[in-house]
Formats: sequence, structure tokens, C-alpha cells
Amino acid sequence: MVLKDHRTFEETHTKVIHEFSKTLEMFGLTPADARLFVTLYINNGPMTLDEMSEALGKSKTSMSTGIRALLDQGLVERVWKKGFRKDLYRANENLYKTFMSSYIQKWQLAADEQEQSLKAIENDLEEQVQSFSKDQQMKQANHLYQRIEDMRSFHQLIADAFHELDPNK
Repeated sequence: MVLKDHRTFEETHTKVIHEFSKTLEMFGLTPADARLFVTLYINNGPMTLDEMSEALGKSKTSMSTGIRALLDQGLVERVWKKGFRKDLYRANENLYKTFMSSYIQKWQLAADEQEQSLKAIENDLEEQVQSFSKDQQMKQANHLYQRIEDMRSFHQLIADAFHELDPNK
């Protein structure tokens, strides 16, 4: 009976990791990074790379790569424990704030980059228009210019919406 209960618990544990990982993938995490985060989140304390490797059945190298990605996004943190020589990591506890902040920051950066790229294209188009001699070319250029303006407005609306959602403000 104990063996069956243990196996059932392990199956449930695995299902929890799998199911919540699907949610986190919607925030742009790879499936492996999402599983790693959930493993850290549901663990009772910080974990070493070796412990993560054993828990997920992956190499220590892939755990190290995953941890770096999660650290870069501010989703996990390195912790110190007196007398312990190996690096320890734990998931940030406030899921909503942690993921929304990370996600919003990614979207804001992407929207800003795209808006800047569109502005540069718009400037190139303005320079090209000066050399157009045909009426048809001018109509096409004006139409494209208007579409670029619409796209830049779209990016500004995205930035404004995410600013309103930002849990850090």
C-alpha cells in the first residue's frame, strides 16, 4: 500500500509540474524552463543544480542553462546558506507579480523596439518620396506611410496597456 501511495503521489507531483508549466509557457518560457521553475516553486526549499537535475531527469548542464535563463528574467534567485558550498536557487514566491512584471517588461521592450524600427522605416520612406516622380508611386507611398503610422499607434497602445497592468507601479 505504501508503494502505491508513493507512486500515486509522484504521479500527482508530475501532473502538477506538467499542468502549471503549460500556463507558464504562455509567458514565453520554454517547456523545460517552465518545468524547472515549477519544480523550484513547489520544492520545500532552495535546490542545487544536482537536485534539480535529479528531480527532472535532465543533465546538470541543461539545469545550469535553464537557471541562467530564469535568473535573467528575475523569476528565480540565488540564495546563500551558511556552511553550504554549492549554489542554491529558489523560485520567487509572488507568482502574479513575478510573471506579470517579467512578461510586461518583455512586451514593452519588444513594442519599443518595433516602434523604433518602424520610425526608421518611416524616415527612409520620407527620403524616398522626394525622388518619386509618378503619381502612382506617391499614392502607394502615402498609403504605406499611413499604415506605418497605424502600426506605430498600435505599438503605443500596447505600451500604454501594459503600463496600466504593471504590478510594480
